[in-house]
Formats: sequence, C-alpha cells, structure tokens
Amino acid sequence: MAIDIDSIRDDYPILKRKVNGQPLVYLDNAATSQKPQVVIDSIIDYYSNYNANIHRGVHTLSQEATRAYEQARKKIQLHFNANHPHEIIFTSGATHGINLVASGFTGRLNQEDEIMVSEMEHHSNIVPWQMLCEKTGATLRVLPMNEDGTLNMEAYEDLLSDRTKLVFVNHVSNALGTINPIGEIIQKAHGVDAAVLIDGAQACSHIKPDLLQLDVDFYVTSAHKMGGPTGVGMLYGKDKWLNELPPYQGGGEMIKEVTFERTTYADLPHKFEAGTPNISGGIAFGVAIDHLNSIGFKNIEEYENELLEYATEKLLEIEDLTIYGPSKNKTSVISFNIEGLHPYDVGTIIDQMGIAVRTGHHCAQPIMDFYKIPGTIRASFSFYNTFEEIDSLVEALRKAIKMLT
Repeated sequence: MAIDIDSIRDDYPILKRKVNGQPLVYLDNAATSQKPQVVIDSIIDYYSNYNANIHRGVHTLSQEATRAYEQARKKIQLHFNANHPHEIIFTSGATHGINLVASGFTGRLNQEDEIMVSEMEHHSNIVPWQMLCEKTGATLRVLPMNEDGTLNMEAYEDLLSDRTKLVFVNHVSNALGTINPIGEIIQKAHGVDAAVLIDGAQACSHIKPDLLQLDVDFYVTSAHKMGGPTGVGMLYGKDKWLNELPPYQGGGEMIKEVTFERTTYADLPHKFEAGTPNISGGIAFGVAIDHLNSIGFKNIEEYENELLEYATEKLLEIEDLTIYGPSKNKTSVISFNIEGLHPYDVGTIIDQMGIAVRTGHHCAQPIMDFYKIPGTIRASFSFYNTFEEIDSLVEALRKAIKMLT
C-alpha cells in the first residue's frame, strides 16, 4: 500500500480550517499530532453511550467501559510487543512515566551510584533524574553528543562502569529528529547490569518499537504524539522491575486491602494506576494505534523520508540557512536558523501566512547550548503533510526574510 494523501487528509478535520485567512499548514507535529476523526469519534462515543467508572462496577455501563479500556491496554501491548498486558501502565504521558520510575528508584540508589542521561534529552528526561540525584546522592553523568547531532558512542563506553545503575536516552531527539542507536545503548548498559529507560515520545509516530527485541527495561510514550488525545500515555516496564518498584501514588484502585494498621497493594498494572484514570483517553489511545497500523509504519516511514529529503533540499536553497543535527539517520524533523534573524520573529511572521512551526529551545536547552544558539525554527512533518505544504513553508520564509532585513 502506498500513501493515499488525499484520503488520509480527509480523516483529519482540522486540516480543512484556515488560520489568518490562509489554509492551515501544520508543521508542528513534534509538539503534538493532529487527531483523525475516528479518534475524536471514540471519545464522543464513550461519553455519549457508556460513560462509567471502570473495574469496580457490576452494572452494564461499567462492564462495557472496563472491557473497552482493557482492550486498549491489550492493543498497546501487542503493538509494542510486550510480554504481558500488565507490563503496560497507563499514565498521563511520557513525563508521568519517567517520574514514576524515578520515584521508584529513590530507595535503591546511594552516593556510590551513577546514573546517565544524554546531552540530547528533553527536559522531562533530565529534571526527574536531577531530582533523584538530589534525594539519593547519586552522581549524574552526561553522555555527550557530536556536531552532526548524533551521540558519542565512544564516550558512552568510557562512561559506563560498575557504578552505573541507570541509563536514560530518547529514542528520537525532539529537537533534531536524530534516531539514536538504542539497541546498542541497551545492550552495553546491560553489560554492566544497568537498567535502561527509553523516552519514546518522539519516536512512536514514526517507528514501531519491538520492546522484546530491544530488551529494554522501561519505555515511555505519549498518545498525543501518535494521533491520540492529550493527557494519556504509557509506561512499559519489565514484569521484574514493576514488581520490585514501590507504588508512585496512593489511593483507590491501587490497593488490595486497606486497614488503619497496614495496606497491601494490588497486582500489576493497578499497583501503579491510583484513582480514576483518563478512561476515554485510554480507549482513544488504542483507536489511534489502530489508525496508524491501518496506514502501515513502512508506508509512513517511506513517505515521511521523502518529505524530509524534499524539505531539506528546498530549505538549503535559502541563503544563510543552517540546519542543525544533519544526521543521516533521523525522522522527519528539521531544526534550522536563518543568519541574523531571531527564530521567534520568523515563526510569528509565517504564522500570519497560516504556517505553524515551533520556535525556541523545544524543552531541550542543552542542545541549544551545545550549538551556542538561543533556539531554532523547527518544522516537523507527519504522513498527512504534503510536498505543496513544504513549498508554502519555503515561500513564507522567503517573505519573512524580506520583511525582517
């Protein structure tokens, strides 16, 4: 199957709207993806036809809602190829999943231990580990990056030691689009008995990770980057780790028995899912995964690579434009600047022409510090974008340059 771009775009109602009197050109997919009608319909269907709390009710609506929610968990398990459905923990997003794991390791680290993050991380995969080091006395090591936006794997091997307990790396850089060699990272970390958490928030709309093949200990992602709703995501954890780590929050649902003397915790996955969850969001997450699989990740990858190559070629025709992180192995993200122009000014002007891009440090300030820049203009493409939209971006940039110089 090849991408039928017209048919696909028809599935996304927001792509029909205008912004500032111009057709919307949405190129901020790395921040959040747009939602297909089938995902929107699933949320409406839940609240219209079987809205009820789950797991605890014996009445029909509760049973229907429970069934749909747990079917979504099973879909996620199968999609990511996890061993068991209970290894999939519903979260509010990737950030929640990272903090859950960081909290669980608070009692497992001491001043002799080291944990490692890469220089390429989103703030959500840096700050929780800094907080963990403050609580435990462990040392935070930084895996450096290269000028081309790849990780320095020689330095990685030098940093690993028997003191390394945890390694944290994103699957794909949100700021640069670089696809990191996570298989090699995981294998080498396991060689020193370190556990690995991979932040997959930027990867999962482009790549279908095989968690069993990767042998990763923890993997997090967010539904809203995959055509699903905001406020829901998943943490995958190996059965062994999830059983060993303590609960992140206390409350209803995560308990087996409560007395004033002691509380015992529920079995997985409920041990980590305190309170009433985002039920409609979890169900819609499963629907979004079905939608992506109906298009096919091979088709998505091929088409987005074509968009990336075309956009790279066209953007580099603009005088004094610099692309950061020109790795050969990347997803459809381009971070760039135009000499003498501030990214914010450019982004504001092209928004008046209906074009949505991201400007700033993209919650990845260490990357900007590495390149000694305040931020970039980031254009990030999805399988529902077109070559004509790239032409519109380039035309708008040329107009912005004339206006600002």
